[in-house]
Amino acid sequence: MLVSLNWLREFVPYEGDIQVLGDKLTMLGLELEGITDPFENIKDIVVGHVVECEKHPEAEKLSVCTVDVGGPETLTIVCGAPNVGKGQKVPVATVGTVMPEGMKIKKAKLRGIKSFGMICSERELGFSDDHDGIWMLDDSLTVGDHLVDALNLERVVFDFDITPNRADCLSILGFARETALAFDLPLTMPELNLVEAGGNAADAVKILIDDPALCPAYHARIIRGVETRKSPDWMRFKLLALGQRPISNIVDVTNYIMLELGQPLHAFDLDTIEDATIRVASAEDGMKFTTLDEVERTLTANDLLIWDGKKPVALAGVMGGINSEMQPTSTNVLLESAVFRPGTVRKTARRLALPSDASYRFERGVDQQLTRFCQDRAAQLMAETSGGAVMSGVATNEPTPWTDRQHGYRHARCMSLLGLDLEPEFAKKVFEGEGCVVDDSNPENWTVSSPSCRLDLEREVDLYEEVGRVFGLDQIPAVLPRVAKSLETVSGGTEYAFIKTIKTWGSGIGLNEAVNYSFVGSDDLDRLNLPEEGRVFIANPLSEDQNVMRTDLAPGLLNTLKNNLAQGNNHIRLFEVAKKFVTDSESETETSEHTRLGVLLYGPRHANEWPWGDANADYLDIKGHMEHLVVNHLKLEAPQFSVVENHAYLEPCVQVTVNDLPIGLIGRVKEDIADYYHARKEVWLADFDLDELREMTEAQAIQFVPLPVFPPSRRDVTVIGPMSLGADAIQSVIEDAGVKLMESVELVAEYVPDGQEEERNLSFRLTYRSPTKTLKDKQVDKEHKKVLAALEKSLPIHF
Repeated sequence: MLVSLNWLREFVPYEGDIQVLGDKLTMLGLELEGITDPFENIKDIVVGHVVECEKHPEAEKLSVCTVDVGGPETLTIVCGAPNVGKGQKVPVATVGTVMPEGMKIKKAKLRGIKSFGMICSERELGFSDDHDGIWMLDDSLTVGDHLVDALNLERVVFDFDITPNRADCLSILGFARETALAFDLPLTMPELNLVEAGGNAADAVKILIDDPALCPAYHARIIRGVETRKSPDWMRFKLLALGQRPISNIVDVTNYIMLELGQPLHAFDLDTIEDATIRVASAEDGMKFTTLDEVERTLTANDLLIWDGKKPVALAGVMGGINSEMQPTSTNVLLESAVFRPGTVRKTARRLALPSDASYRFERGVDQQLTRFCQDRAAQLMAETSGGAVMSGVATNEPTPWTDRQHGYRHARCMSLLGLDLEPEFAKKVFEGEGCVVDDSNPENWTVSSPSCRLDLEREVDLYEEVGRVFGLDQIPAVLPRVAKSLETVSGGTEYAFIKTIKTWGSGIGLNEAVNYSFVGSDDLDRLNLPEEGRVFIANPLSEDQNVMRTDLAPGLLNTLKNNLAQGNNHIRLFEVAKKFVTDSESETETSEHTRLGVLLYGPRHANEWPWGDANADYLDIKGHMEHLVVNHLKLEAPQFSVVENHAYLEPCVQVTVNDLPIGLIGRVKEDIADYYHARKEVWLADFDLDELREMTEAQAIQFVPLPVFPPSRRDVTVIGPMSLGADAIQSVIEDAGVKLMESVELVAEYVPDGQEEERNLSFRLTYRSPTKTLKDKQVDKEHKKVLAALEKSLPIHF
């Protein structure tokens, strides 16, 4: 958004430093991109006075002029303009001046006469397309002054980046409000001196609106007897400073009001409007319409049109039609000022690739209560610049009048969120400075009515933002937030902390973390034989390969496997902590999310640099990893394993349970599925329910055990038993022997003698320790004999 400093000063009397103004508005959320001089390229043009003008002796169409430019000597300039004459004030480019298009003025000889400059036309200076002759300036200008100073042209234009929610700042008025608020200055609105003359516009044209939701308000004024001509200089110069090309007085007024007050307007040639009717209605699918840029557009039923009694005459909020535009011969104007549904305008402009200054404002929202004022000011300016007469009254249809929006405001709550301690009077001053009406009869909870220009004020928290914004977000001190609970009252950890624990475990045992998209293709899920029931389809997918939210982590991990194999990596150890998504009619979002842990093993058990053979990872590897997670890392009970038949993509498949609750699955990917992902070896997968594991972990009571202070005493025992006797059975008997001094039991070795097929040797290490004293050998031997006796009594073993 370009903002002229001089134009801004017509609303607020700001006389401070321009950089201070830019910085202050930036801190209010209106980021300053730069400050420019729009007329920098004509800064060396001066005001000259044609003292003498004679015909060139060698060229009939050339004139030899003697021009006073305020220097000690006059200049001789050869000019080819037909309208140059003695006594004129003209813009002069002296020798050395660089013209806007880049040409440098040099001394020249034209048909034998030397020329020391150039008398300029408006087109040569970039003020219009007029090139019929030189630009004749007002006789009151001082000779020798720079043209930019003589004409009081704008020298300072701010370029601000406006966020989409601040539609109120798409005008000079919007920035004037912010400046007045920031520097505690008065705001002055333009004076309205509208003179009406006879008739009633409401009788001359009727306004119909088919759908009030698409057009809450439409107003039309009529100006008769206009003369289409060049706009006055003051208007043209303002438009040029903000990058608008002047066209004619009628069109320029609509652009002027849009830049000044933020309301897009449109001027129809009234004589082209049939049946004295304006109707706001949707287009018909496939219909053609030619806009002002002479391009024929194909419309849909979602596009909104302005119709007369028989035909469409404009794309509502986007661009007018060529069949109703103002012509040089037009004498009667129908001036539109309306409010359109932002979403409708946005979709039409995007679909047709037809952005305009009007659609840019309509699609962000305009001030409905200001539309009539903007229309009246525009009608006044049109009448003053064209000699026309404004018909009395307004043809209007406002099916959805503006209603004030009221919000509660709790000052104590605001201060708590912002971390400030401001007086309530500060907040009240901010709200009233923004045009809000404040009812503070209840000191604890005010009622604040927001103005129609501030469409972004929708909730109480928006008012909090305004207080912080005006105070200065950069001025809010950085302090640590108050902790509402002590550590003793906090029960359990956070989901984030638990997930971090799982990720620490995964990286700690040598797995690499995979991060995959949450959406996959339906084909990926079908390939793994996963049911279509429960899938969450994406309304606007990036591609068909990503058209559904994942219901399982396996597709992502297998695609990661495929990519790694394509890059020559054959030793793959992956884990992923992510959510899966399934439909849930009872959920507010109709979707439920479940946190899962996926683990994938493929290729040699050890990396290539290890010299221990090339055995591939198998069931024991992935089973060991998951036991390590459950028992060693999460400190839960040892899991149980049971075979699951007919799993969708795992065969064999083993279910893992803890305390009879299922927590996940372990298995080998079916061969035909693994083959699709280019796997030539077994692919082992684990899928665990982290939500269930988290509940189990948090349900555990953590107990403190003092660190031992006395040394341990260890005894090894080798048990000889049948091959069918498991080590866990032997360990259970040892632990149940009732020896209080025993601290731990550990299996340290297995040995099967050559030729022996019926028995094996299992060596256990038993650790004894007393919490109160150092044990003597006699005490340890006594306890150790109890263990040996229990083994011989309970099991078919010998030593």
